[in-house]
Amino acid sequence: MRESGRTHPAVLAAIWVVLLLAPTWLGLVGGYTALGARVLVLGLAAMSLNFLLGFTGVLSFGHAAWFGLGAYGTGLTLKFLAASTPLSLLAGTLLGGALGAALGALIAHRRGIYFAMVTIAFGQVFYYIAYRWNALTGGDDGLRGFSRQPLAIGPWRIDIVANGVAFYYFVLVCFAAAVAIMALLLRSPFGHTLVAIRENERRARFLGIPVEFHIWLAFALSCVFISFAGGLYALLNNFADPNNLHYSLSGDLVIMAVLGGMRSFWGPLLGAALFVVLQDYVSSLTTNWMSFVGLLFVLVVLFFPRGLLGVLRGKSPA
Repeated sequence: MRESGRTHPAVLAAIWVVLLLAPTWLGLVGGYTALGARVLVLGLAAMSLNFLLGFTGVLSFGHAAWFGLGAYGTGLTLKFLAASTPLSLLAGTLLGGALGAALGALIAHRRGIYFAMVTIAFGQVFYYIAYRWNALTGGDDGLRGFSRQPLAIGPWRIDIVANGVAFYYFVLVCFAAAVAIMALLLRSPFGHTLVAIRENERRARFLGIPVEFHIWLAFALSCVFISFAGGLYALLNNFADPNNLHYSLSGDLVIMAVLGGMRSFWGPLLGAALFVVLQDYVSSLTTNWMSFVGLLFVLVVLFFPRGLLGVLRGKSPA
């Protein structure tokens, strides 16, 4: 059975109500607004990866590189170029997106494990550059000395520096804009073409679809979205470090997508929420918190291959 990718309007409305009211109910369940913002940022990153994995059928294990480049681009812009939150976010997105598009053209002809391994290789190159270039990136200590700046909208000034709730809503607006563009792309003829390639690449070729071009374009767009998420992550923490580019983060994003449901649009957000909450709560009890996430991941893969969102929709695992 194939996932339609469509979300019932009532479910969609419930998702946005939960997100909009998060600052009011997070404190009641032991959470905090920064945790909600982190769910949104990593949820967007997982959805960006899923744009390539779930809807195009191509696995990248080096996507953390573009996430980290977005974070470094944002931080470096704030530190050295301009004290502007929107401009720094744009610079980080362009940096990761442009490099991702350029390198994507070199690997679009690869498939399967070869595609995944090449993405890891490129990702680790950027990781070691960030790790060793101490003068620019801060090396292993990370990039410090920058912070997000207040927003100036006409005569109004919005404090997203000290006001955690205001920053959460800033992230939510950015998240909403990104997922709206992503949804429009997936519902367009281009998005249907990606699904056709995922389902049967050989048949797509026989129909005259330029498969490599579509995979490259999907890869480039995915890099743009995840670089945008990386920029938001740098603003959230006022910090960027080489671990943001490491392949282990790519693995975490894959886990989030699989946990929530790869072939559903909102599944990775659900997976990210579960992953982040488990990490925050279980890590306060034990340093082996990843063991619990790993066990949950194995159970989902074995018994609910469509992910947790598939279970909530009442889909059978077959």
